[in-house]
Amino acid sequence: MIVGTGKFGSFEVMRDDLAASGTEMVTVALRRVDLDATGGADILEFVDPQRYLVLPNTSGAMDAEEAIRLARLARAAGLPTWIKLEVTPEPRYLLPDPVETLRAAEALVADGFTVLPYVNADPVLAKRLEEAGCATVMPLGSWIGSNQGVRTRDAVRIIVEQATVPVVVDAGLGAPSHAAEAMELGVDAVLVNTAVAVAGNPVEMARAFRLGVEAGRRAFLARTGPSAEEAQASSPRTGFLDKPQTSQADPAVTAP
Repeated sequence: MIVGTGKFGSFEVMRDDLAASGTEMVTVALRRVDLDATGGADILEFVDPQRYLVLPNTSGAMDAEEAIRLARLARAAGLPTWIKLEVTPEPRYLLPDPVETLRAAEALVADGFTVLPYVNADPVLAKRLEEAGCATVMPLGSWIGSNQGVRTRDAVRIIVEQATVPVVVDAGLGAPSHAAEAMELGVDAVLVNTAVAVAGNPVEMARAFRLGVEAGRRAFLARTGPSAEEAQASSPRTGFLDKPQTSQADPAVTAP
């Protein structure tokens, strides 16, 4: 489970939420980081680098050039060279631009970054990004911040089937059951932010998501049974009513 850092009521709530989630990777929008560290509270002061891998993201980038510039600024400021690549010029649904994302990914991989691209649930694009050297692919479950769940289920299943790198469902998960559903499809991780940040009790919701992720992964490894069009009895339908019922605990049942 990867956790985002936006929309929390305070940095203190965010810090407690990260701890409750059990995450080891935290994504931070570069636009929210004080790269000059000139004083005042900065978000990175509440993300322990000894406990979490900080994953800078290029949220807000409109094209490949802007995303590349943000990634290089983060590296120059001493942040990890892992980068969550986001190129989202479409303002209403924040859909990622597939052409600009691929262009940026190729350039950043060549420049030594470990690239984790946020993309539409497009199996062909996911394969192209994998071939470009991305460390993972991150198809959306539904629109960023929508809490609608895994609306791209069938496409995600194909991506998982074809991928040789980890697959992360990123964006749109709104409940722990959504996280479990994604993990049951065989993805390697989910990224959650809005669902926990806007919950009535963000820390308790983070714990719930943690359990959902674990349950979904266990279900995938256990392999769920096949579905059927008709009812399938879980007990035998013949024989058991014809046998005499006896109980050694009640002598009256066996008395002559």
